[in-house]
Amino acid sequence: MSAPAAIYGVLAEFQTPAAVKTAAEQFRDAGYTHWDVFTPCPIHGMDDAMGLRPSRVGWFAFLGGCAGFTCGMLMIWFMNAFDFPIPVGGKPLFSPLFALPISYELTILFGAFGSIIGMLLLNRLPRWHHPLLKHPRFRQATHDRFFIVVETRDPRYADPLTRRILESSGSTHIELVEE
Repeated sequence: MSAPAAIYGVLAEFQTPAAVKTAAEQFRDAGYTHWDVFTPCPIHGMDDAMGLRPSRVGWFAFLGGCAGFTCGMLMIWFMNAFDFPIPVGGKPLFSPLFALPISYELTILFGAFGSIIGMLLLNRLPRWHHPLLKHPRFRQATHDRFFIVVETRDPRYADPLTRRILESSGSTHIELVEE
């Protein structure tokens, strides 16, 4: 006999954006922390309905930009004033004004790298397997259906209570998702 599969969570399907937004507000107010909403298009106000904080990816981009600017200035200083100085016409060996174009470009480049790395880290990517991707109903999330998934690892998760909230919010189909 094979061991029973572990349950990942409860998948609930909704027909309209308003219904899924209402359900998201109910889960936010109930104190759930490990749940997510999947929609085929952006829904205005969903971030507030889910209680999401502003993204921290901007800090990664800012730190990357600061590192790029510093790297550009240090690189130009090292090359012109220390490693291979060429005194020409009494000009200074290093001037921040002359290093600005390179530092500006490195600020943009490192800022872009910082935002990509921050996004990957904060989203815990790459993730090679997700239980929802093998679920047949979930394929409609990219077409015309709206879904909420409540994970079993949520401290407030209790199957009857979670189902009751989903049913009262207008879910048309509720089922368990296995790992």
